[in-house]
Amino acid sequence: MFQGLCPRCGQRTLFAGAVAFAPKCSRCGLDFAAFNVGDGAAAFLILIVGAILTIGAIWLELAKSPPYWVHLVWVPVGIALTLGGLRLAKALLIYQEYRQAAGEGKIVR
Repeated sequence: MFQGLCPRCGQRTLFAGAVAFAPKCSRCGLDFAAFNVGDGAAAFLILIVGAILTIGAIWLELAKSPPYWVHLVWVPVGIALTLGGLRLAKALLIYQEYRQAAGEGKIVR
């Protein structure tokens, strides 16, 4: 799912950017705008990534007591977890909506 495969044809056309969807599949024409993934994935991801970073930072501080600048490592870790998690969660929601034929009042198959 990190590859951004279209749920209909399997080509790498789901994402137009790091986490932004393409308007439609350039191969089979599936309209990705017809799917409603909302912000639910981002809300849960903020909580999960925040917990991982907080636990990691507290553990590192208590176990090793490094200089404060060492904690700058959490910035790229947080960015990577957020972008990777958003990409995975949004793709998973699109796949599920396609599989269940869900949409905004119409069947999207």
